[in-house]
Amino acid sequence: MKARVQRWGNSLALRIPKAFASELGLDPGSAVELALEDGALSVRPSPAAAYRLEELLSGVTAANRHGEQDFWPPAGGEVW
Repeated sequence: MKARVQRWGNSLALRIPKAFASELGLDPGSAVELALEDGALSVRPSPAAAYRLEELLSGVTAANRHGEQDFWPPAGGEVW
């Protein structure tokens, strides 16, 4: 199948036909991996990162913890 490269801001864009997207399980907003392989552009679905709360919390130590931060004053009707 042939497609046409088009300008999208300062980048170039390529439309993925619906049949291709369906076969790859791609939806708007899906993450993909781009690679150049032997002079060709390869597009593959990017597996979603599987985070577990225990793994994320294991990186919290006394050295990298900080207190509560107050960046802005109340902007609406919230009361603290």
